[in-house]
Amino acid sequence: MKTFKLFFIPLIISVFVVTATSLYAQNQRFAYVDTEYILNNIPEYNDAQEELNTFSKQWEKEIADAFSLVEDMYRDYQTQSVLLPDDLKRKKENEILEKERAAKALQLKYFGPEGDLFNKRQELVQPIQEKIFNAIQEIAETRNYAFIFDKASGATMLYASPRNDISDDVLDEIGSVMQTVRREDRSRR
Repeated sequence: MKTFKLFFIPLIISVFVVTATSLYAQNQRFAYVDTEYILNNIPEYNDAQEELNTFSKQWEKEIADAFSLVEDMYRDYQTQSVLLPDDLKRKKENEILEKERAAKALQLKYFGPEGDLFNKRQELVQPIQEKIFNAIQEIAETRNYAFIFDKASGATMLYASPRNDISDDVLDEIGSVMQTVRREDRSRR
């Protein structure tokens, strides 16, 4: 009889824990948003993206011109190097290397991890993302959602019922603090 109790007590506890966990999980409310859809329906975000693209193209051209100058200097050096004395060769080589370093430094300044493009993106896009996050948080708290997933983030979502998509609700919530596309004019791309 003693072995019988020792066997069933852990079994009963395990069944209780599994049942309680599944009941708790069933009471959780889930939803998802599509941040790509949300961002595409905020004109301010589209304007910010256009401004970032303009800066990016301008800076890419400036960097390409700098590297093109380095290539031209190197070609000239190659054609003249046969006729130049050693001290002038070293001087020209140093000039080429210095121009190449300057071009790489410019590239890092604009497109590096803490570069101008990163800072400009932080300045223009981060406030929009914060408003979206705050709207999602507000909806989650008022509607008692335990989890809200992002469909656009690359997390594997094999199926998502459209009735659990609260992206339009987030856009409506953001609409109280910034301009968004009207619900009837929104489109998924």
